[in-house]
Amino acid sequence: MKKLVLADRIVTTENPAFIMGIVNITPDSFWTESRGGAERAEQLIKEGADVLDIGGESSRPGAEYVSAEEEIARIIPVIRNIRKISSIPISVDTRKKQVMEAAVSEGADVLNDISALEDDDMLGIYAASVKIPVILMHKRGIPAIMQKNTSYENVFTEVNSYLIGRTSYALSCGISSDKLIVDPGIGFGKNLAANVELIRNCGKLCDCAYPVLMALSRKTCIGEMTGQAVENRLYGTLAADIMAVLNGAFMIRVHDAAAAADTMKVMKYLEGKKN
Repeated sequence: MKKLVLADRIVTTENPAFIMGIVNITPDSFWTESRGGAERAEQLIKEGADVLDIGGESSRPGAEYVSAEEEIARIIPVIRNIRKISSIPISVDTRKKQVMEAAVSEGADVLNDISALEDDDMLGIYAASVKIPVILMHKRGIPAIMQKNTSYENVFTEVNSYLIGRTSYALSCGISSDKLIVDPGIGFGKNLAANVELIRNCGKLCDCAYPVLMALSRKTCIGEMTGQAVENRLYGTLAADIMAVLNGAFMIRVHDAAAAADTMKVMKYLEGKKN
């Protein structure tokens, strides 16, 4: 059984990994089907998502950052509407304390920070004060330029060292070790070879001290492996998700919750863990 420790409760799944469904409240996220509001969130819940990840700022390659005020205006009405129909854990994809404060006040449960607490000095202290889980991701540079520097001497060693440093920083902010999740940042300043190496070794990050989130859904590396455009990358995504979970992933971040849910159910049966 997998457990996700929130501030006020513990949620569990009998499946091999939690499914985080993506709700992008942005005009420029790379997969148009991920864009939407409460209606998309409700559909993801019906399809079997365990957690929702709400984002008001795109982090696709080439994207520009937006203000905290713009993020808040985008995400808060959606969080309010979700909370009218469901108690599902809500993760917020943001780098800013101001945004996270507003989201938590409306019922958000998890901070998903692509900057790993680097962009806002007060965000880690705030997360510790409200006892929410924090996802720390590795990236190189900002989205607008990150794919211009994808060379590593040893990608696993470098990403691992970075995440060890950021988890140490998070602990120094007062965040409990059972509230930390790490993400190697597939596609964030990485080429195909680097992404493949991280998928193969994701469960070894931080010496297995923290759960690992893998966000592979429909990304460029899936297209590079399959030769498919973004709209035809579902099957490749499912294969990559299976490998990531077999290699130790705790949670998969997906656009297609129904397909991911069926995949996790089959994995559970084949591992002999059916109910």
